[in-house]
Amino acid sequence: MNTSANQRAILMKEKLNADFARKGVLTGLFSGCTWGLNSVLLGLALGLVPILGEEAAIYAIPLAAACMNDSLAGLWLLIYNGTAGRFQEIIRSLKTFPGIMVCIAALLGGPIANGGYLLGISLAGPAYALTITALYPIVGALLSRIFLKQHIVPRVWVGMVLSIIGAIVISYVPPEGGNSSVFYLGILFASLAAFGWGAEAVLAVYGMSMIDPKIAINIRELTSGIVLAIFVLPLVGGWAVVSKVITMPVAFGAFAVAALAAGVSYLAWYKANTTIGVAKGMALNGTYVMWGVIFSVLFLDQPLTQTLVIGSGLVLVGATLVAINPKEFFKKGGEA
Repeated sequence: MNTSANQRAILMKEKLNADFARKGVLTGLFSGCTWGLNSVLLGLALGLVPILGEEAAIYAIPLAAACMNDSLAGLWLLIYNGTAGRFQEIIRSLKTFPGIMVCIAALLGGPIANGGYLLGISLAGPAYALTITALYPIVGALLSRIFLKQHIVPRVWVGMVLSIIGAIVISYVPPEGGNSSVFYLGILFASLAAFGWGAEAVLAVYGMSMIDPKIAINIRELTSGIVLAIFVLPLVGGWAVVSKVITMPVAFGAFAVAALAAGVSYLAWYKANTTIGVAKGMALNGTYVMWGVIFSVLFLDQPLTQTLVIGSGLVLVGATLVAINPKEFFKKGGEA
């Protein structure tokens, strides 16, 4: 009798674990989908910003866009948490050590990573910036192995590598001349973004050991937006861009919608990282390259080329390997 009850308890526990992991996988994929949507919407919003001069085009516009993206996303999340009665929890969390760690993660993922990402797009071009930043899951996986002691099985490593190769296939285009010094500066900024996002995930997971992911991501977005607004934009003339965008309802609306997608994406990403681990969460979020292609084909009439199909296929296979153990896929209660 006891043996039968124990077996039932074990089966129930395995099923709960499988359901928990499955939800984490779906959350990670959703974070990638919404970040891909954010990238497309942000590209459209940037296209609506008038060029205020060569210097603004190179530095001020990308950094102003990063500031507006994070600030507006933070406001959307503040509305979300405020209506759920979690505003006081945000204030309390800021006074704790885990809250401070989330703020440091915000600096790495916001001003450093998002700023570097958009500067990389501006200086080196979207193709190269996407290719370099797609390496961030490897950075995060290595850091999580070192600092969080999270074990990463070979299957997950293979899946991450396939996803990164797919991202490179999607993004890479042969260079066609141009200013090499500006180009390599863009590559440097994109590399900084890859490091920033990878390190952010590790620090955020550490901070979320005692903070709700919904609170943590709100702190992250607001911290990033405030630091960019106060310390970065004045140095590059970014406030001139922001003030101009505010007077343009269509452009400002595009940034607001893009920021909503960013807030939802980060909320899902932080949740996935705490549910299934940093390596898996980042690998699934890394499918944003594939989702960006899909949305561009559907809504921007981008031609569907052979490289896009092959690259997207590799990303999909890689993400599947990260999320699912093929040996256990057909077993009840198997690993997700």
